[in-house]
Amino acid sequence: MPIQIPNHLLSIGRRRWARRLALLLLCAFVLVQGCDRLNPPKTEYVYVSVNHAFLRDRVATVSNRVAEVENGQRLQVVEHGRRWVRVTTAKKESGWIEERDVIDEKVYDAFVQLAAEHKQDPVTATAVLNSDLSMRIAPGRDKQRFYLIPEKTKVELLAKASASKAPAAAPIAKPVAPKEAAKNASGDAAGGANAAKSAGAASNAASTPSHAPVSQGAGSQLAAQSVPEVAEPVAPPQMEDWWLARDQEGHTGWLLGKELEADVPDEIEAYGEGQRFIGAWPFAKVNDPKAKSADGVITEYLTVMAPPQSGLPFDYDQVRLFTWNRKWHRYETGFRLHPIQGFLPVRIFKQSTPQGDVPAFSFIIAGNGNVKLDTESGIVRPTAPRTIAYALIDERLTRIGTDTGPIPVMHEGEKKTGDKKGKEGKGNGKKR
Repeated sequence: MPIQIPNHLLSIGRRRWARRLALLLLCAFVLVQGCDRLNPPKTEYVYVSVNHAFLRDRVATVSNRVAEVENGQRLQVVEHGRRWVRVTTAKKESGWIEERDVIDEKVYDAFVQLAAEHKQDPVTATAVLNSDLSMRIAPGRDKQRFYLIPEKTKVELLAKASASKAPAAAPIAKPVAPKEAAKNASGDAAGGANAAKSAGAASNAASTPSHAPVSQGAGSQLAAQSVPEVAEPVAPPQMEDWWLARDQEGHTGWLLGKELEADVPDEIEAYGEGQRFIGAWPFAKVNDPKAKSADGVITEYLTVMAPPQSGLPFDYDQVRLFTWNRKWHRYETGFRLHPIQGFLPVRIFKQSTPQGDVPAFSFIIAGNGNVKLDTESGIVRPTAPRTIAYALIDERLTRIGTDTGPIPVMHEGEKKTGDKKGKEGKGNGKKR
């Protein structure tokens, strides 16, 4: 006989199981909330990479402007759409912005790392921007951009590199027209038959008679079997120079070289003679009471120049010292070394002599004409660098330092043509 359980006992059991289940659910909820607090979701940010942009209230053909954001501004990501990102500003303004107008945190961290890696790099020269330029993470127009540097800003130049203006195109093979191929093949066959006829007549051997017609079908079949393809030659890629630059705020990135103008004093800028100034540094001072200056003190400058071309395997090919002629009260070339395969940096310093400290300078050249290319950055450096130094001793520029050997005057793969003798321009190394 089955055992009958009273209804009141069943109700008590159900209530106990319900309480236990509710307690288990509560514990699970508390556990999940605790895990979320220990591991909160990561906040995603993007950074504005254009000059300025507007946030929109929706992604549509007709939308309203919610707020304006500027270059470098950090925005918090709310959600991602198709080619658009919904973001929030620090002022709690929310709206949509195009993905192409921002960079993600990975690219931003790459710019921060680039600035940290080159924080202690010496300044090789200074330049002024001819237009607004965006710093890029690497040389090349297709590289990621971020900081926008305004026109007329002076920047410090750290290194030079070259990159192709556009990716190199593969050679295009164009097939020869069938009629032309058949014509060529027929001509080849006829030429072969004529050669065979001449050989047969000369040897008086039994062969095809000289009056036998040449089959044109054989040439046509030959052309039909294989149509030759001729690849058109492809011109070498057009190169552009890029400079690793740093502004006054410490922002570091690559700038397009043709939009940079070397910071050269106005007094000597007209003496470039069609060459491109890479850098200019004060070297010495002279007194000339008749000079057009407030205190009668004139600054003499050391400069380096290069041809107005891009993609050259050196930073400069000419070292030139502009000295002051106190008789004619004008600048003249007191020293020139050209052509060489020179590399930055150039140093200006004081050299100790028995007569006291005198102005001096040094520069780097390729010792054997060979260079090596860093494939990642595009920077070219000499495989066997030499440091050449000069000092102004007794009114003359004199070689100093451990390297006093002949200076090879060559670049772009030219063979050595001589040493510095006869290549130092006006004055032959004399300063004044």
